[in-house]
Amino acid sequence: MTTSNPRLDLALEVARAAGGLLRDGLGRATVEHKSPLELVTEFDRASERLIVERVLASFPQDGLLAEEGSHRPGGEWRWYIDPLDGTTNFAHGLPHFAVSIGAEAGGSLAFGVVYDPMRDEMFHAARGQGAYLNDRRLHVSAAVDLSRSLLVTGFPYDLRDNQDNNLDHFSRLARRSLAVRRFGSAALDLAYVAAGRFDGYWELRLAPWDLAAGIVLVLEAGGTVTRADGAPHPLQPPPSIAASNGPLHGPLLEALRERPAHDKD
Repeated sequence: MTTSNPRLDLALEVARAAGGLLRDGLGRATVEHKSPLELVTEFDRASERLIVERVLASFPQDGLLAEEGSHRPGGEWRWYIDPLDGTTNFAHGLPHFAVSIGAEAGGSLAFGVVYDPMRDEMFHAARGQGAYLNDRRLHVSAAVDLSRSLLVTGFPYDLRDNQDNNLDHFSRLARRSLAVRRFGSAALDLAYVAAGRFDGYWELRLAPWDLAAGIVLVLEAGGTVTRADGAPHPLQPPPSIAASNGPLHGPLLEALRERPAHDKD
């Protein structure tokens, strides 16, 4: 699979290579704790090392920001790398995780790649060129009724200690939609919105590497992406996101704007 963009070609290549490393490592990981609920394994680090080394070997002038600590300022281009999105799943032998690689040029997101090695599903998109699953063009769903929609979300690692933990939103939207899923990989959640498998997605307090690739996928598949409060620029700190097929975006944001119970008098 090749494109007219050498950086996207490299992202596709290294995502597949890193995904193979993760697939081979499933069930063999040694688990460490970054925090009580945030895990890391040697495969997170090995995947990041593989991706970063190959990106900088080809484009040494580029900047990058990766989850396991690789950070390099650069010029026009900046890469966002999540070497293993879904570490908790991976650490428990649950085969739902991905490699996520996004990049921006001149401050605007340019392309995104999300690779699921267990299903051999390569989601990719470039600005103005559409979104694809392997070689098939992707389109968001046609759902128009929130009560019949299938949504997905996730929860922050500090949910035990921080009242802004998304549980209120989850409870509210579980009652207003067909169902809400929680799969444990933000990158795949966004890819599934782009593919029409989910009608909408929201999450709070993420990191840029969680979102960059998936944002491009959803937009290029015809969807809508904002911050969870409806403002633009989901990657600005602290990153949050609401992504949908478009028609459901207003009702989704309306539900998210309701004050949490703990804020009410």
